[in-house]
Amino acid sequence: MSDELPETLTLPDVARRVGVTPSTLRRWVSSGLVTLGDDGLPSAATLASARVVARLRERGFSLQEIREATESGKLASSYIEGLLPDAPAHWTLERAARETGLEPALIERIFMSMGFGAQGGLDHLTDDDVQLLRYAAAVLAAGLPLVAFLQLVRVYGTAMSQIADAEVRLFHLYVHEPLMRDGVPGWEMAEEMAGLAREILPLASPIMDHAHNRFLQHFIEQDVIGHMEADLGDGPLDLGRLRVAIAFADLAGYTRLTEEVGDEEAVSAVERFVEHVELSLPDDARIIKTIGDEVMVVGSDPGALLDWAVTFQRDVAQRPLPRIGMHYGETLYRDGDYYGREVNQASRVAARAAGGEVLVTRPVKDAARPGLAFDRIGEVRLKGFTEATELFLARQGERRRRGRRRG
Repeated sequence: MSDELPETLTLPDVARRVGVTPSTLRRWVSSGLVTLGDDGLPSAATLASARVVARLRERGFSLQEIREATESGKLASSYIEGLLPDAPAHWTLERAARETGLEPALIERIFMSMGFGAQGGLDHLTDDDVQLLRYAAAVLAAGLPLVAFLQLVRVYGTAMSQIADAEVRLFHLYVHEPLMRDGVPGWEMAEEMAGLAREILPLASPIMDHAHNRFLQHFIEQDVIGHMEADLGDGPLDLGRLRVAIAFADLAGYTRLTEEVGDEEAVSAVERFVEHVELSLPDDARIIKTIGDEVMVVGSDPGALLDWAVTFQRDVAQRPLPRIGMHYGETLYRDGDYYGREVNQASRVAARAAGGEVLVTRPVKDAARPGLAFDRIGEVRLKGFTEATELFLARQGERRRRGRRRG
């Protein structure tokens, strides 16, 4: 039941795990496509290289094409897979359900929520898969509502998928590609990359655990503060809904910038913009997502977020200038994101702003802190909304500006 390879791995063992006949595997070894260990016996690298060859053969590549790709180093990163635990998939869905006490339909929902549905059938589960289901059963037995748990595992799956994708792509861009440009022979390249990965992989989980604990502490504190500062006069919200301030910010004229300076410089401008936003936000606010050059920010305190937006615009000197739109209202919280009419309204407000402007709705203006001034734009019909929305241009008040000059 262990994920580790047996101490004495044989060629028939490797052939069975890969799904080919022993004679086919021996032919791959004799032709140099699959390597044995220094002692002449199969190793984890043997299993990894055999899997690579098998997958490429299934996709129609000839042995000669695979050999050329191996010699050039194009397949070097594939052999890092040999460093990962090899878990035989011998659990069926029904057996896993009996083991964990979870209904088969619920197991399917859990795996689909995590994003595992497209990676293979649920009748071929590993020991690690079943251990995951044991954890899931324990969480549900502890009392976490199913609707919350499924959203949580969906967030976990999305985040970990993005992390794994970034790990592979960054390793490719900054390790694999430079080795190929230097003309390092294929097998030497594979050994060098595997050695580096062997040092790095054990560090990934501790780093992520530390980051998770730091962020968890931060958001628990913000949740407590949010409860203390909540305006009880607004009345209770329906289950799954939050009252938040929403800001959308992007770079005015970004498309034109791309045409003028090229993609790389334009992307660098977006990276600087997003980093500036991240580093300047108030404690209760965070970036929810980025879409091209646009960022969506959510915070619990509309006054603090409005102060940030006005100050952010004041401090920006480099073009293209950002434009910011804000709204405050009730949203639907699902899977770590915010949805609903109020979110759409904030996005439409931002689309009406010009570079260097902060446009806000009446609820944001009413929640503003002292020291800001507002120019009423008027009743504006936003795209997708039948009723007109009252908009205001937010800026620093004269008293606040004079105070800064005196300081």
